Amino acid sequence: MQPCHEKSSTRHPATYGGERGTARGCESSSFVQNVFMSERPDVSPPVISANAPADLSSLAPGQLLARGVGRCLSAMGFAPLMEFTPERGRRVDVMALGPKGQVWIVECKSSLADFRSDTKWQGYLPWCDQFFWAVDTDFPQEVLPPDTGLILADAWDAHILRHGPVTPLAGARRKALTLRFAQNAALRLQRLHDPVAGAV
Repeated sequence: MQPCHEKSSTRHPATYGGERGTARGCESSSFVQNVFMSERPDVSPPVISANAPADLSSLAPGQLLARGVGRCLSAMGFAPLMEFTPERGRRVDVMALGPKGQVWIVECKSSLADFRSDTKWQGYLPWCDQFFWAVDTDFPQEVLPPDTGLILADAWDAHILRHGPVTPLAGARRKALTLRFAQNAALRLQRLHDPVAGAV
């Protein structure tokens, strides 16, 4: 798959939280991929090679797509979070917080059966500014709703084919959702460094 980018250079105007913004495509530029915040200033952050081999055998097909989507969104300056729950009973495959506070949701579908069995996706729309499907090259794209965003992905990268309509979140919901997102991300990082923290 080609490096993460949009199908065209067309900019998509959007309004997020009362501010006029622009949705950018995935740019093929270098960026900081690993951020390490240590409580010990004398301890150096861990060095992780970008070329280190990855064991993907434990990941389900949808998780592999989410991995590529995460890389794409990170390159755009978004902070992606996998399997996030915006409210009880709703868990999205990928939610991403953009540099201007925009919220995107991406549902990853590895097969037609996977897509047809999803009866909850429309309930995700009130929780984001833009909604996308992520599929692989073998997926029949014509069955996807044309008024939604579309991302072509694999385990290594992703390519935005189209944007869906922009429906800005209300200010109160955006604030509450952003706080929930930040707390969830911070707790995941804590458990990464201290796996038993949640059991204490």
